[in-house]
Parts: sequence; structure tokens; C-alpha cells
Amino acid sequence: MSRRRSPEKREMIADPRFGDFMVTKFINYCMKDGKRSVSEKSFYSALEMVKEKSGQEGIEVFRTALNNVKPSVEVKSRRIGGATYQVPVEVRAERRTQLAMRWLIGFARSRPENTFAERLAAELMMASKNEGPSIKKREDTHRMAEANRAFAHCRW
Repeated sequence: MSRRRSPEKREMIADPRFGDFMVTKFINYCMKDGKRSVSEKSFYSALEMVKEKSGQEGIEVFRTALNNVKPSVEVKSRRIGGATYQVPVEVRAERRTQLAMRWLIGFARSRPENTFAERLAAELMMASKNEGPSIKKREDTHRMAEANRAFAHCRW
């Protein structure tokens, strides 16, 4: 990693259907082997399924699910004098959304439904209701940070 300057941020194009940058980012995270059209189809059909099942707008359920899964603190390993401590650190806003998207997609992929759209729809609906494995992951992360609060003075 270069010490001289940080790389410039790339311009992200807003989603054509909703005009939202988070949707574009989420579709990019879902994408496998550069197949964006497949990822878009599955995401949009997941939002349609959410709309049919819950009666709410799919994009609103997506936003609430994303906000519910975002962690506020996490632990980072810090080596001090031969011992490794798990130091609780506040999560930056960018990393917060990145972790939430990663957890949602990861747990959606491991669900038992047939298509990825069905899996994603079910995971988004559960996360918007504050339940499911992605919410449990956030709670575990917060619990770990709370348990290691004694080492907060080791922060750098």
C-alpha cells in the first residue's frame, strides 16, 4: 500500500430504476464472475417478491434491512507486549454499509430456498423485522465489543 497518497474514489452511477447509489453498490456486491445483468435480475425480482409478500415497497424494506444490519462497533486485534487484545473500535460509515451488505448477501446465499432471488427476499424481510442470522451477526459483534470494553484504552 502506498504511503504517499490515498487512491481517489471512483464515481458510482446511480441505479436506473430507483436512482439510488446503495442499490448499485449492493448489485455489485451480489455480482459473480462479472455478470451484472444476472445480479440485477435477481435483486429486482427479490424486491418484487418482498412487495408481494409484505405489502410494503421493496426498496423501503431493503433500506430498513440495511440500516438494521449495520454494526456500530467491532473488535480489532492489537498486539501489545506479546499479548493480543481484542480492542473495540467504532466502525467508519463506509465500512458499516460494506459489512451490512456482505452479511446480508452471505447469509442469503446460505439459505435453503431454490433461487437467489427467493433467498435474498427472505433475508431482507427478516432483517427488516430485526430477526435472522444477519441481525444475530451484528448482535454478536456488538456483544464481543462490549465484552472487551476493558481494552478500549489500547486503541490507537
